[in-house]
Amino acid sequence: MSTDQTFADLGLSEAVLGAVSSVGYETPSPIQAATIPPLLAGRDVVGLAQTGTGKTAAFALPVLSRLDLEQKEPQALVLAPTRELAVQVAEAFERYAEQVGGVRVLPIYGGQGYGVQLSALRRGVHVVVGTPGRIMDHLDKGTLDLSRIRFLVLDEADEMLNMGFAEDVERILADTPAEKQVALFSATMPKQIRRLAETYLDDPAEIQVEATTRTSSTVRQRYLVVSYPQKLDALTRILEVESFEAVIVFVRTKNETETLAEKLRARGFSAVAINGDVPQPVRERTVAQLRSGELDVLVATDVAARGLDVQRISHVVNYDIPTDTESYVHRIGRTGRAGREGDAISFVTPRERYLLRHLEKANGVALELMALPSVDDVNSTRLTRFDDAITEALAQQQRVDFFRDVVAHYVREHDVPELDVAAALAAVLQGDEPLLLDAEPERPERPVRDRDPKPGDGFATYRIDVGRKHRVEPRQIVGALANEGGLNRRDFGAITIRSDFSLVELPAELSGETWGRLQNTRIGGRPIKLRQDSGRPGRPHRAGDAPPAGQQGKKPRHKKDR
Repeated sequence: MSTDQTFADLGLSEAVLGAVSSVGYETPSPIQAATIPPLLAGRDVVGLAQTGTGKTAAFALPVLSRLDLEQKEPQALVLAPTRELAVQVAEAFERYAEQVGGVRVLPIYGGQGYGVQLSALRRGVHVVVGTPGRIMDHLDKGTLDLSRIRFLVLDEADEMLNMGFAEDVERILADTPAEKQVALFSATMPKQIRRLAETYLDDPAEIQVEATTRTSSTVRQRYLVVSYPQKLDALTRILEVESFEAVIVFVRTKNETETLAEKLRARGFSAVAINGDVPQPVRERTVAQLRSGELDVLVATDVAARGLDVQRISHVVNYDIPTDTESYVHRIGRTGRAGREGDAISFVTPRERYLLRHLEKANGVALELMALPSVDDVNSTRLTRFDDAITEALAQQQRVDFFRDVVAHYVREHDVPELDVAAALAAVLQGDEPLLLDAEPERPERPVRDRDPKPGDGFATYRIDVGRKHRVEPRQIVGALANEGGLNRRDFGAITIRSDFSLVELPAELSGETWGRLQNTRIGGRPIKLRQDSGRPGRPHRAGDAPPAGQQGKKPRHKKDR
């Protein structure tokens, strides 16, 4: 690929080129430069590429360039192994289609209500992005029409097969027209993927690229394991304790930029939101304030921060960890510029550890685990800042002389010690907000678990109503529960398949949200009716059995989860 090649050289439509320019892309990545031309020419493609090489744009841009907006039935189907990736791909399609006009994109995945999906399908959609399990459910119900599909993309095909979706993928492929264009992307090419390509792709162009994105050596990269509800408190503690000049806090959605900026302002930080909806004059004014020091915290989306070059930015915080390497590299590239040192801190929920490992592997760097700043850390910083404010005020001799006379007058009139007057003035200045956090004992931190916890550690056994007679396999169980419940493979322990039911080890404390989603899970079209197994070893809890002592009327404990 020529180093001066542009997206305009690849043959994309004018509207798509406009969207590419608006999101800040300048030159195509190797996978994009190699994949877009054959896809625009109508040829099938097999792409060997890691996540983070820009492959989403590699297939989304040519699909958008060739859509027939008059057709209401789905024209493009993208299969992704997880709901997180499905959401990410759907958002990318919407971003790239902003200037095309009228493109309807629908993500279909477990955990989302069927009603939303059904009403969107009735209105008509052009692009469907979904997980194999939920796509199969719609096909079984007759609510998804694939008869006019022209483009089919298998994203991260090896991961789909690893999760037990091989049969579902092949059934979906069989339900689509024979005359269609297929793009298959995979990080590896095992025999099963090779056979899939040979069976369902017609003389595909084979493209292989290596991820070349690497992070700057001048940026210190750390991560904090934190639950979603703890993120705001964690961020405010970090902003109080870390020595920073200016910070960009990255979140996933436009709405979250406004919400988080408002919460930070309420906590005393000069924070402003910036996203794709912010007019250019406002954006320019905000960037100028960031440069001049009038603004300290910018809450931004990926799109809004592209091309932002402000040397004063000392820290980047990934409030929501990015789901692809390219976004991570772009984000932390906002700091540590021109040879200066920078800091990047990523918030990782326990469920997102797999994303952390992926980013580390792709960038060839191990992120440093950091601890949440303690109450003592925050209070020490506040006292130091208070001392500094007094020292700075004492340097303003004329003002100090004036107020010294005022205080002396009060001392004479009221016979109050000067130290008490000084303390009272500090209290007036501080207002109702306490200077120090309550020094209540904090919960002892749980020891950080190995990245791959051993089955049985924090696990419980659950029963589901599918078994050998339903021709179910462990990988189907893992795939279905992972997608519907937002679990990953480290959340699974032993799986025992019996004649008409199965026992699965899952985390003992499932969140309320996860528990609710798993209740509606189907495997092979059959409701699994998940419940915790509480029978004797080797005997599942059956209807009518008394629960164990102390557990009467109790369900698995749920944590509130967003």
